[in-house]
Amino acid sequence: MDLSNITDVSNITVTDNPLDVEDKSTSSNVLLTLTLSLLAIMTTAINSLVITAIIVTRKLHHPANYLICSLAVTDLLVAILVMPVGIVYIAKETWIMGQVVCNIWLGVDITCCTCSILHLAAIAVDRYRAITDAVEYSRKRTSRRAAIMIAAVWLISVLVSLPPLVWRRHDSEQECLILYDHIGFTIYSTFGAFYIPLTLILILYYKIYRAAKTLFHRRSTSRLTKREANGTALPVCLDKDRPSPDTISDQSNEGDRIRSTIRSRPAESRRERSFKGPWISVPREKRAATMLGLILGAFVICWLPFFLKEVIVNACTSCSISGGMADLLTWLGYLNSLINPLIYTIFNKDFKKAFQKLVKCRHYL
Repeated sequence: MDLSNITDVSNITVTDNPLDVEDKSTSSNVLLTLTLSLLAIMTTAINSLVITAIIVTRKLHHPANYLICSLAVTDLLVAILVMPVGIVYIAKETWIMGQVVCNIWLGVDITCCTCSILHLAAIAVDRYRAITDAVEYSRKRTSRRAAIMIAAVWLISVLVSLPPLVWRRHDSEQECLILYDHIGFTIYSTFGAFYIPLTLILILYYKIYRAAKTLFHRRSTSRLTKREANGTALPVCLDKDRPSPDTISDQSNEGDRIRSTIRSRPAESRRERSFKGPWISVPREKRAATMLGLILGAFVICWLPFFLKEVIVNACTSCSISGGMADLLTWLGYLNSLINPLIYTIFNKDFKKAFQKLVKCRHYL
């Protein structure tokens, strides 16, 4: 009997069924598409809610909130113009819409994302002026000034975004990416869109926190001195040239808040003042630190990985990154458009009330 033709069963290996692999790939693609679509819908809904609240609520008609509204409009554009096309690009795993649409999409993408980041820097400037030069800045803080700041932000965004689009490298019709042949374009676009605004935001919010911390301790000291003055009702030093520390999280009515604080101070009983001694600065200081930490943390976590990737990939010719990782970093940046309206409104009582009325479909006065 010839045993040479007998197959050794022990050496047979079973390979994956190609149909099973394709089904798994399709399922993953569908799940990813649904997840990104949900993110786009949530970003659209939340930013629309912020815009509507500011428009229909008189109490929110304040120059500081106009910057918040403009930020929400920018993030809304990201959600309705940039994210859907990005979802199709990821789902198809190739660019199918032609170079004209690619150029338009990249232009809107870069401009809106840059504008969103620059809005954060403009809000930081506005809050810094409001807490360090309250009386003088309250006179300059008009709707016209807010409109000028918003126009300047959009103009700078276009100037930062246009050169990368003009001088980007075209490698393939199946891809819609921004790659540069010269490191100068990378430095220009990344520093203008992120690194310079990041530096400005870090410096300003550090100064805001220091200024707020100084206010906390000054007011605590003044209240302690008043309480120790043998029961004599001495006037409290309120630092009239500076707003309440709540300015960090609530920019809409510094003047009203200061006036209400001054009016309510004499009505407080000595017992109430004894409980409002130096310890009042502790929770406020923690709230300020939490607020600034959320603003800076969300901004850095969402955008720093993407812009580090941009510098590395365009500066290092031998460096590369997978398409999946590039998409992840891009959408991490898009996530900031969902987080922005939450962070900049969730600590504001006026916004909370406006949201509640909108959700309950109440009439606005």
